[in-house]
Amino acid sequence: MLEVLPQIPLFQELENTEKYKIFQIGHQISLSSGEILFKQNEPATHFYIVLEGQIQIIQKVEEQEILIGTYSNNQFFGEVPLLAGTPHLASGKAVIYSVLYCFDEKDFWQIMLTFPCIRKKIIGFMANRMQELQTISLHHEKMIALGTLAAGLAHELNNPASAVQGAVGLLNETINNRNTLASKAITEALDPKQLESFLNLKNYAVKYASNALCLEPLKQIEWEDELTNWLDTHQVDNSWKLAPNLVIGGIKVEHLEKISQELPTQTFKDVLVWLEAIINEFNMLNVLQQGIIRISDIITAVKSYSFVEQTPYKKKDVDLHACLENTLIILSFKLKKKNISVICNYDHQLPFIYADGNSLNQVWTNLIDNAIDAINTKGTIWIRTAVEKNYVIVEIADNGSGIPPEIQSRIFEPFFTTKEVGKGMGLGLDLVYKIVVNEHKGTIRCLSEPGYTSFLIHLPISEFRS
Repeated sequence: MLEVLPQIPLFQELENTEKYKIFQIGHQISLSSGEILFKQNEPATHFYIVLEGQIQIIQKVEEQEILIGTYSNNQFFGEVPLLAGTPHLASGKAVIYSVLYCFDEKDFWQIMLTFPCIRKKIIGFMANRMQELQTISLHHEKMIALGTLAAGLAHELNNPASAVQGAVGLLNETINNRNTLASKAITEALDPKQLESFLNLKNYAVKYASNALCLEPLKQIEWEDELTNWLDTHQVDNSWKLAPNLVIGGIKVEHLEKISQELPTQTFKDVLVWLEAIINEFNMLNVLQQGIIRISDIITAVKSYSFVEQTPYKKKDVDLHACLENTLIILSFKLKKKNISVICNYDHQLPFIYADGNSLNQVWTNLIDNAIDAINTKGTIWIRTAVEKNYVIVEIADNGSGIPPEIQSRIFEPFFTTKEVGKGMGLGLDLVYKIVVNEHKGTIRCLSEPGYTSFLIHLPISEFRS
């Protein structure tokens, strides 16, 4: 044990004789993976130093668990309740097999009084940890509010959305039955060859409408004008009304030429009106269906974003692409308002990572939201993912105003902000850093110059599983 003490930063300024005294005071314990070291609200009795392994400090608030911190080799903890004279504010447990060196409360106070260099370091760390606890608490309150909002939103929207979806299905079935009867009446007036041509055109139009993409406005106008002119030439009434929906069904002049030559004039006009009605009805049903799907997607995104109905602080295999897409949906209004385009360059071989998706969503939200704020209007945000050895890479960049060089070294400091009063507390990037570096053992780097800013994040693919 004595040879280990010099490696612990807390004891580096001590003489060998002083280290020996400390060695005699403390004692060593070991914990198996998942074993509880102390429980929340229990009396605080010891100060701990991690010699090997990893210890998580988890606070339980309203049946939800919050990760306060993770301590590994040569780090110390347990000083906060001892100095404050309170019970443990959270529980401590071993993530993997761990070895700790412990000092009981009496010996801890003796060390504090005897060695000023140790006292200075411990008090300095305590101040930082209290600030971290305040930041995490603010973050947690926001997530509780978001989770409550998401649950309520999901409930309020799911019921009417399901009702509309069911009504659309029934309406579609009713229209199909009616069209079958109408089709039967029309087909009785056609011979087999005419019937084949008619059915082929109808099936083509319906299939085209179901897969059609939005046309450029000029191209659509030209297409409609061609059909309108042809219909007017062949004395078809309401040509201006028929043309737009015929375009949606992919009907071109050559289709009209062919079918008009095979059908009697009046039958052709009746078939055309009926075909336009089918396309119009199908298009409106499709718009309704797409609207319902969009509402469902938003509900799913909000629930996934806040990880509603999942146990808070619980690491699991996370799909980063799904998290990023959910975050973009949440921020879509702000993106559209500023006319910002998002270009995603995803590595489709990207593996899932063992992480807390709830926390990582806060990372993506803060970084993308900051990028939006940095862009005046009509800018671009780039999101890139990749794999590098045992890490996944997520890069979020923008062509906004950039971060001035003189403050780049301070952007991850708590309560540091360049935003106006009331528009930010300066906790966003501080929280990002804590989640990426402290909670997930990753790295984050910022590169910025006028007109370009990039945040590059490395996250381990697999971390310790308890």
